[in-house]
Amino acid sequence: MKQKLQFFPVTIFSMVMGMTGLSILIGKFYHLQWLPYILYPISIYVASALFLTFLLLYGLKWIYYPAEVKNDFHHRIRINFFSAISISLLLISIDYYSFMPLLAVPLWWIGMLLHSFLLLKTIRFWIEHNFELQHFNPAWFIPVVGVILIPICGVDIAPPFLSYFYFSIGFFFWIILFVLFLYRAVFHVQLPEKFIPTFFILIAPPAVGFVSYMRITTSFDNFSLFLLFIGYFFLILLAFMVKNFMKLRFFVSWWAFTFPLSAISIASVAAYQITHMPFFEIISWILFFVTVATIGIVAWQTIVNMRIERICVEEE
Repeated sequence: MKQKLQFFPVTIFSMVMGMTGLSILIGKFYHLQWLPYILYPISIYVASALFLTFLLLYGLKWIYYPAEVKNDFHHRIRINFFSAISISLLLISIDYYSFMPLLAVPLWWIGMLLHSFLLLKTIRFWIEHNFELQHFNPAWFIPVVGVILIPICGVDIAPPFLSYFYFSIGFFFWIILFVLFLYRAVFHVQLPEKFIPTFFILIAPPAVGFVSYMRITTSFDNFSLFLLFIGYFFLILLAFMVKNFMKLRFFVSWWAFTFPLSAISIASVAAYQITHMPFFEIISWILFFVTVATIGIVAWQTIVNMRIERICVEEE
């Protein structure tokens, strides 16, 4: 058991992101009376329990194996996944915002402050260390996605300028990192197999950006459509690449499939709530079933690989 704890991966918090994204999506469907109420609190409690369990286990790893946690925090790839902890907090605060707002507000403040700290630490790490182009992968987008999440509840909790501040940072770094990603993907060697699922992270910034922008401006305008349709474009592009994903061996990184699908589904539901256009209703239902099926498959594979002890092992 102690050996498993020693190699407990910080990347496991991407599972919380996926499950919390699904819970928010179920909440959206419930509020539109498309799903029964009972599924909403169940999904919230499952996501919350996962987060608390993983936080406890990683906390124990920090106590018993501080050197391993330090190695994670100074690893060129794993450092980006520490932001998944603060993102999980922010997503849980969004989840509770219409369910238990008195709990959502302190969770948002903790998530916002923690994510701000982790974002600055991560960017400083990028600047202070020598990176080659092959070190870049879509996991670098994770801190950026978290920044764009902050305004979703922040517009009601904190002064408006704070939401504009974080949205501006997220949008700025999304553009820069996307240029780097495109250059790396086209003109350099292919990503290792375990990082191929992180391609789905490309969907998240424009999808989350759409929801965040709508919350800040309360305006369904050309720029909001630009963000939404960029998200759809990446979704269609990845659908065309489906053969590349079907043949992959299982890694914890498979959970990178889940949150971006939830994010673009939530964005589609939000678009329907504003426009009441049948197009967005149909897209919402299609993406809902795709998201649920994907999370079901990834969760099952996670359980199977836990049973054969392929998770919580030493990584390269």
